[in-house]
Amino acid sequence: MASMNSRNSDPKHDAPGGGETNGNTSRPDETGDANRTVHDVIEALQAESADFKDKWLRAQAEIENIRKRAEREREDTAKYAISKLAQDIVNVGDNFQRAIDAVPAAAADEDAQLKGVLDGVRVIERELLNALERFGIKRMQPMNEQFNPHLHQAVMEIPRSDVPSGQVVQVFQPGYTIEDRVLRPAMVAVAKGGPKAAPAGETQGRPPGDDDATPD
Repeated sequence: MASMNSRNSDPKHDAPGGGETNGNTSRPDETGDANRTVHDVIEALQAESADFKDKWLRAQAEIENIRKRAEREREDTAKYAISKLAQDIVNVGDNFQRAIDAVPAAAADEDAQLKGVLDGVRVIERELLNALERFGIKRMQPMNEQFNPHLHQAVMEIPRSDVPSGQVVQVFQPGYTIEDRVLRPAMVAVAKGGPKAAPAGETQGRPPGDDDATPD
């Protein structure tokens, strides 16, 4: 009887499977797995946020480019909308110039009435040019200037040894610009066979009379 009670009270026989219990039974590390999962979610959200921010910045830049392009187009339309009309009007100015050139200076001096008409035509031409300039249209008279293919149209070459090669020696028709664009190039004749033209700005910055100065 006593041995039976002693056996029943033995702790080794109380634990299932005959093992001892000390309260430290091992379990899976669920906390570590949970932390890793949250970290992955945060990284994914940060990457997604950065992607959205990049797309937003690109969209803002594109909108700004569209706004600037539309503004430039609006300004160009305001500046150059009258280009076609201006091309017809400058032809009227050419006719005034032809009328003035057709009257010999001696004839105007001898005939007071003819001189009065000629002066009136000059006044009208000047008023027309002033009106055109108010809209950004200016006449080009490139006589004695160096030929510029962006502004001039050479229709012939004239042999000249007394002027630099490529210099405009005759203007058949003046040119016109509208703002910073060429409305109509000037029709000119240029010299050929003369000395080479000096590079632009070669003598700039030299004080007047330097060529004649003698060293001490």
